[in-house]
Amino acid sequence: MASAQFFNALAILAILVPSILATEFLVGDDKGWTINFDYQAWAKGKEFHVGDKLVFKYPKGFHNVLKVNGTGFQQCVAPTGTQPLTSGNDIITLVTPGRKWYICGAPMHCKIGNQKLVITVLPQTVSPAPSPSYYRKRYTT
Repeated sequence: MASAQFFNALAILAILVPSILATEFLVGDDKGWTINFDYQAWAKGKEFHVGDKLVFKYPKGFHNVLKVNGTGFQQCVAPTGTQPLTSGNDIITLVTPGRKWYICGAPMHCKIGNQKLVITVLPQTVSPAPSPSYYRKRYTT
């Protein structure tokens, strides 16, 4: 009975720990998501991991957030059909590792105002919980 409770507790921890350890990044810190800000300098030295969140804060109706690919980032153009985030408090959970690119789609905000962000997302830092057979062998012998 006690071992079943122990394994249930481990399963719950394995689910909760990644979300507890996730970091929420306010893009641009106190400047928020705006024009004429160096987002590459802001991102430098930060580690972004799967499970972390990016929070884009800006005046609703003045800016937006578009997820693009590398070409779209360089050219400040979103692929056809890309849906902009427009709430003024957009939260993006990073769900896969790799390069991620974001731009503002308001006219000239990306191209002239440099309102764009590129980051590299790393895998989660939490090790998976050991298998139940590990505990059975270790604590029952």
